[in-house]
Amino acid sequence: MITIGQKFPSFEKTAVVSIEKGREFTTLTSDQLVNDNNQWTVIFWWPKDFTFVCPTEIAEFNRSYSEFRDRDTTLIGASTDSEFVHHAWRMHHDDLRDLKFPMLADTSKSLAEELGILEPNEKIAYRATFIIDPQGIVRWVCVNDLNVGRNVKEVLRVLDGLQTDELCPCNWEKGQETIQA
Repeated sequence: MITIGQKFPSFEKTAVVSIEKGREFTTLTSDQLVNDNNQWTVIFWWPKDFTFVCPTEIAEFNRSYSEFRDRDTTLIGASTDSEFVHHAWRMHHDDLRDLKFPMLADTSKSLAEELGILEPNEKIAYRATFIIDPQGIVRWVCVNDLNVGRNVKEVLRVLDGLQTDELCPCNWEKGQETIQA
């Protein structure tokens, strides 16, 4: 599995960015993750569209979207479903219609496989979350089994800690003292 300190893999994938006719799709590339304006990236994966736990996570990331933006962080959701399945799911699920972030389609499963998050039997992605710094380096990885949803507040807490570039004690939260060594 790709882990902390490694460069996030190169990719070029189609993503759903809207349900408005003619503006549904765009191409996302790994080159967009590396930048000079101190922009971080959180990319989170879910196993399958049209399932039960996945929309609860996606909706919670969407509700927290402004908190990621306030932290100069690009948010990207991803699965191994196609862009057309993503689009249909957004069209037919009330909590997903107004997503503020792209839904990346890894239909070839190549990116999930290179990340090491492809479940071996069903060939779907585990619930993986990657925090990537502005240089494209993975700074945090968390992977849950298929049946357990992640905690978006914890993703934000870890992002805050990483962005301090200081030592953060157990249960540290933004605004609290860091450790001075």
